[in-house]
Amino acid sequence: MSQDVLRETAVIDSALGTKVLIVESQPDLGRLWQRHVERLGSSVRLVRGQAEAIAALQREAFDIIVLDLVLTEGSAFAVADFASYRYPDTRVIFVTNTSFFSDGSIFHHAQNACAMVQSDAPPEDLAAMVEHYARVG
Repeated sequence: MSQDVLRETAVIDSALGTKVLIVESQPDLGRLWQRHVERLGSSVRLVRGQAEAIAALQREAFDIIVLDLVLTEGSAFAVADFASYRYPDTRVIFVTNTSFFSDGSIFHHAQNACAMVQSDAPPEDLAAMVEHYARVG
C-alpha cells in the first residue's frame, strides 16, 4: 500500500472514531459513561440489558463493549459470549459494583475481557480505558 493510501486510511479511521457499546441497567450511570466516552471522540450506543445488547450486536460491530457484570435484564456473560462469537476482535471492559471476580478470574470466564473496573470509578478513567483498549486492540 502506498504511503498516501495509508495516511488517508488513518484519517478516515480517526474521523470515524471508536464504536462503543455500553450495556448498563442504570440509565443515569450509563448516560454519564456515554458522555465521557463521547468527549474523547467515540461513537457510543447505550443499551440496558442482554436483549438490547444482542440486537445491537446483530446490527453492527463495536470495537469496545463496556458491560456491567450484574445486569437487571439478562446475563453479561451471554452478551460477552455472543460478542466473542460474532466479533472476535471486540474487547470487553467489565464494570461491577461487587467484589466478585476481584481475583481476576473474569479473564478465565470471558476470553474477550480486557479489563475490569468498579462501577464507581471516575467516568473519565473509564473513558480513558476505552480509548486505550481501542488503540491497542
